[in-house]
Amino acid sequence: MAAVRSLTLLAAIAAAAVLVAPAGARPARHGGLELRLAHALAVPQVRADESGAVVLDLETGQALFTRNGANSLAPASNEKLVVTFGVLTALGPSYRIETDVLGEGSQSGSVWQGDLVLKGYGDPTLSARDLRSLARQVRADGIGRVTGGVLGDATWFDDRRTAPGWKSSFYIFESPPLSALAIDRSNAADPALEAARQFRTALVSAGVAVAGQARLGTAGDEAVPLGLVLSPPLSDIVSFMDHKSDNYTAELLLKQLGAQQADVGTTAAGAAVLRGLLADAGVPLDGVRLVDGSGLSLLDRLTPNALVVLLQAMWNDPELRPLVMSSLPLAGVNGTLAHRMRTGPARAHVVAKTGTTSQASALSGFVKRRYVFAILQNGHPISSWWARIAQDRFATVLASSA
Repeated sequence: MAAVRSLTLLAAIAAAAVLVAPAGARPARHGGLELRLAHALAVPQVRADESGAVVLDLETGQALFTRNGANSLAPASNEKLVVTFGVLTALGPSYRIETDVLGEGSQSGSVWQGDLVLKGYGDPTLSARDLRSLARQVRADGIGRVTGGVLGDATWFDDRRTAPGWKSSFYIFESPPLSALAIDRSNAADPALEAARQFRTALVSAGVAVAGQARLGTAGDEAVPLGLVLSPPLSDIVSFMDHKSDNYTAELLLKQLGAQQADVGTTAAGAAVLRGLLADAGVPLDGVRLVDGSGLSLLDRLTPNALVVLLQAMWNDPELRPLVMSSLPLAGVNGTLAHRMRTGPARAHVVAKTGTTSQASALSGFVKRRYVFAILQNGHPISSWWARIAQDRFATVLASSA
């Protein structure tokens, strides 16, 4: 049934695109393009007064289409565009997140007298393979026995496992529990404790006997560095986040912003940092409310105006442009757009971020390096089926006009 539905959706989109943008058609002036874009958005079960869309010409900055550009709307995963901008700007594409092994106590020959601490700094990619590497590093330090136990330290972030405004069903189903220390996106009730347990097992496998058990703890200022692993570059993490629309990664990166830029590893601190970065970039903030990083929060609000100005700012930055263009899904090719716009002028020419919740559907990005656009559609609930048809028709019109 899923395959049939997918083919039906593709057929509907293709047929709609033909109606709106006949092959070879090019508007003689902006007025013609505006009319075709307006027709593209006209679908059943998506209210015009709860939606907004804006298109800018990337060469001139001229607005070619505007409908409810200032409307404050739930953005769904288009919220991740803000996180993308924030972390690449504030932390840089080469930034890596470390995870440390620290010793509490002292070494006497091959014996570590005291505890070992596994301290996390919010790496969303931390894996059991990394734990094995850390364990080998401890053994390479000449340590063959630990008199204490293994402590899991997740104090780089707060201990809130979800973000404000989430439905209770989002916990686990939409994102693993949020923690500064978690292995393989663990769904354990306490990810840091589970990480400590797994690290203890890795130590034993590496030839390090551990007398004590795993427990939670905090590394002191005098703790001795015994090993570390680093995440992939932030550019790679952001690309994964945007291609897969990964909620967990977005939330950890938002807390990372707070921890690094405001010395507070909380969602609220990260959101405050983001707002400041948007203001510095000249993004209009009227109607903007940043509550989480993923767009799952029922409290998030963005405007089409804010999104196009943000995307335009990233496009105009020679360092950010290639990073953003490579991190966003490509229509009909990969990521969350792999099965959308698979034929016609939009295929491989629309680079955009999707967004879907029960109350919001969104698509914002670039077309043929000519246009930047943003579409936000809300409803109670929203018809994702019709919203996506409208979005794909809209992008197809732009692709056929570029």
